Amino acid sequence: MPTPVTRRTALGAALAALATTAVPARAQAWPSKPVNLVVPWPAGGPSDFVARQIQADTARALGQPLVVENIGGVGGALGVQKMLGGGDGHTVLLGSPLELIIPPLTLATVKYKPTDLRMVAQIVKAPMVLLARKDLPANTVDELIALAARSKGGKPLAMANTGPGSMFHLVGEQFARQTGIELVHVPYRGSAPAMGDLMGGQVDLMFTIFAGPVPATIAEGKLKAIGLTTAQPLARFPALPALAAHPRLAGFEFDSWAGLQVPRQTPEDVAQRLNKAVYDALQNPATREAFEKVGNQVVAPLSLAELDRVYQREIDRYTAIARAINLQPQQ
Repeated sequence: MPTPVTRRTALGAALAALATTAVPARAQAWPSKPVNLVVPWPAGGPSDFVARQIQADTARALGQPLVVENIGGVGGALGVQKMLGGGDGHTVLLGSPLELIIPPLTLATVKYKPTDLRMVAQIVKAPMVLLARKDLPANTVDELIALAARSKGGKPLAMANTGPGSMFHLVGEQFARQTGIELVHVPYRGSAPAMGDLMGGQVDLMFTIFAGPVPATIAEGKLKAIGLTTAQPLARFPALPALAAHPRLAGFEFDSWAGLQVPRQTPEDVAQRLNKAVYDALQNPATREAFEKVGNQVVAPLSLAELDRVYQREIDRYTAIARAINLQPQQ
């Protein structure tokens, strides 16, 4: 029979063994392996560009490789679904409203909800611009309203978009509701063919991102800009008015943004680490310059609580527009 001292010694040893086996599982440093960054679009697109720009500096801040994986399909929903399969922070997503918020509103086959994800860093954003064919006899919102009034009962103005329920469709619907302009929406498979038909005069108007080749297209006179979806004119383009400054368009503020998303159940300490790593990466002057060259504005660092509010506000506004036009998810 063991003595009392021996029993106490054995018990102490057992507790010590439990502690040493439990602590590594709980306190193991994150990330403990390469982090997979899912881009829900093919390589070479705008989202892929953002991911590649932050890849090296974010990996350095995390102390692990950041591996970009392009998973396109179903309006970006396939990539989102892949990311939601993990919850330990080793799979993250480069997301935007296009695949986070829009597909659940428009596709019955998409089963995730925007709130299944959490934004841990908003990286860049760019305003949208209302473009018109170069020979449209209207250059301002007031002139558009007057033109639409003269055309009432006849052929309504045609607005291109990238498909029913797309972000540009919803923004166009909100524009029509606030201005009272009658529009017929013409869907396209992407912004490039839509802009081609706008330049060719087959459609009258379209909303698109004010980035990439768009500013040059306006400067060359191939299309004209009615205004931007910002609260104030942009410092770099002071001649382009803010649509929200028009009395009928109060609060008409939209932008396209890209951010880093994780599953909602991701541990808070992991979310905090990702938040810091991305915003540290964005301090690189070369990265900021690369974004600004294509018309993207680098977002100032935001806390997780601020990001929660930003993301929920975006969900609420697009959901409200979809409900107002009775948008039904398609099979």
